[in-house]
Amino acid sequence: MAYAAVIFDFGGVITSSPFEAFNRLESERCLPKDFIRSVNARNGDSNAWALFERAEIDSATFDTMFRAEAKALGHDLEGASVLAVLAGAVRPAMVSALDRLKSDGYRLGCITNNVPAGHGAGMARSADAHDELEQIFARFEHVIESSKAGVRKPDPRIYLMMCEALGLAPDQCVYLDDLGINCKPAAALGMKAIKVTSGEQALADLGTVLGLTF
Repeated sequence: MAYAAVIFDFGGVITSSPFEAFNRLESERCLPKDFIRSVNARNGDSNAWALFERAEIDSATFDTMFRAEAKALGHDLEGASVLAVLAGAVRPAMVSALDRLKSDGYRLGCITNNVPAGHGAGMARSADAHDELEQIFARFEHVIESSKAGVRKPDPRIYLMMCEALGLAPDQCVYLDDLGINCKPAAALGMKAIKVTSGEQALADLGTVLGLTF
């Protein structure tokens, strides 16, 4: 199969996983490991995280709602502290891979579940980081942000929105995401989905699919 486009998730793929930052925050606050993920997984389409990623609530409301959800699970954690650690560190090898793919003629897209907080799609916490992330986003032909589109992964509509923007069928696209729940609908639509567990693994698997060495 000859693929025409590679579509990337951002956090956890181009940058390090926000879950690593969540775990550090949990350790600092003496919370159980993966507690934040458990809060965000409960009522997954209507909780504070889901609403904020679709820009249906503002940051102040998220702060209050998340704290109530955390308390319902037995611990006190305000939403503002979670937002403060969101932006991950850039993986340089992934950025180099974007340049290689583009030079080889592949179309590039990005689908990111993000929130209307921080600076830009990468949710940067500083102006300098924002500039770095914006240079990365400029490499993509199309970027779809959940907070602007009003729809978030794993809703199949967001993948179809990207296919429409690229003018390609799903089976012409490779999709990379660090969450299996987000890979499943992409695969169901016909995309070649790669679940990312590390930058090295992602590039090895992508290279196998495309017949490239990164």
